[in-house]
Amino acid sequence: MSRPFSMPARRYRPVVRTTLTALLIMIAPLALSGCTGPDEPPSLPPAGVYEHDAAGEDSRAEPIPADGTAGALTRPLSEAGWFCAQVRANADGRALWCRIGLRDEADTVYPQVAQFLLDRDDRFAWAWFPSPQGNHEDDQVAEAAAPALTAIWPEAGDRVRQEIDDFDRDLHTHGTRPSEGVPRTGWSDTHADYGYDRHNGLVVTARDTSVRRWPFGSAHYATSMSSAVDDLLAGGYDCFYPPQQSCDRTRSNGYFRVALRGDQIVSAWFGIGSVIESGRQRHLLGEEFPHGLTFLAEAVRAQVTERIERSRRSGTGFAGIVAGTVVIIDARRGAVDGDDLVAYLDIQIGAPLAATLPT
Repeated sequence: MSRPFSMPARRYRPVVRTTLTALLIMIAPLALSGCTGPDEPPSLPPAGVYEHDAAGEDSRAEPIPADGTAGALTRPLSEAGWFCAQVRANADGRALWCRIGLRDEADTVYPQVAQFLLDRDDRFAWAWFPSPQGNHEDDQVAEAAAPALTAIWPEAGDRVRQEIDDFDRDLHTHGTRPSEGVPRTGWSDTHADYGYDRHNGLVVTARDTSVRRWPFGSAHYATSMSSAVDDLLAGGYDCFYPPQQSCDRTRSNGYFRVALRGDQIVSAWFGIGSVIESGRQRHLLGEEFPHGLTFLAEAVRAQVTERIERSRRSGTGFAGIVAGTVVIIDARRGAVDGDDLVAYLDIQIGAPLAATLPT
């Protein structure tokens, strides 16, 4: 019999800002003292970069090599506690994804991410440093972007800090009216064009390097939503797919969300509780996924499931690569008494496509 999970806590759900692309395309620059803006804000994703057939798509996640541009970009973030990986590649380029979980006073995790795109010759082409979800400090985007960009362009980091600091100071001083749209600024140097606003964060586009076909693969680790939805229904989730890409399981405070390319799952997020009594798991995974995690490809399913179960037994988090698959587990422990514990886990499988939401 299904056992409700009653740990009282907010749970992280990926925030889908559905108006982001429209805002980026439609808003006009707001003139602020000390701020300038490019004629058009950069679109997310850039036009046409995913409108191509498979081009040698490789969705096996890999550690980022220590040398080369990829290693230089991500090393400052890794040293600051971020998890970074090469999450997919194709014949034209490769995508890197970095992430750190920021906890608030209520122990709720809000992720901050950074995304990079390199061409097949290891040259920097594009980056996005989104504004963190939830409550965050004004300078968190600059704190992530500046050291990463400085590693490849020594003068770029100081300029990023200065431009964002000037923009935020002017915004605090002058404010804005709703009719004026989203305040934003932009600048350029010999390496790249930069666009920043507090809603979307910082987008960096290299001036002399581009990737025409961005990698989009996920078949190594994920199946399709249409093949998974019946199993979710069997586990007590309320799902209406298509078109719904989010499901809830109210009796256990569970949720399941996906980012898709067509019907193919690219990333999945779900929440599940854990109740350990006398050393045994009393809230079995099979209560919510009676046929197992069938949204995962069979080749990775057993290893990823075991990694999740280890975190459920211990009530601890994880960020890493399992069987070539990005696995992120944010754990919040409730009552703990000896070997007994109650916890809630927010789990992400796979990294989203670069420049798409949720991040």
